[in-house]
Amino acid sequence: MPLAQFLKLYTATAAVFFALDLTWLGVVAKGFYRAQLGHLMRPDAQWVPAVLFYLIYVGAAIVLCVQPAVERQSLGRAIGLGALFGLAAYAAFDLTSLALLKDFPLAVAAVDLAWGTVLTGSVCGASYLIARAMTT
Repeated sequence: MPLAQFLKLYTATAAVFFALDLTWLGVVAKGFYRAQLGHLMRPDAQWVPAVLFYLIYVGAAIVLCVQPAVERQSLGRAIGLGALFGLAAYAAFDLTSLALLKDFPLAVAAVDLAWGTVLTGSVCGASYLIARAMTT
């Protein structure tokens, strides 16, 4: 994929990812996370690490999930690879947190694993459709 096309796809995919994840974190599950993790949460969010995560994650999702699906012309592959990638990436945080952090809630890990799987599968599916539309 040419760089200009990748950057357009990256920008569109990042917008979809941000919209869904910020809706989840800021509206849908805000109370859940605050109730479960309030004792671990900072009073002020550190935006630089958060933005770096999003920038890296979206690029990796495109390269590892969307591009292979576009090559095979398979929406199902984009969703499936995205779901697997989301599960693995979110497991890296949640399972490590369960292993190493005192009082990290099991409920948060379970919800977060499910969310990472659904979010990334959905975003990769949307990104696939955007990529297909860009080439027609």
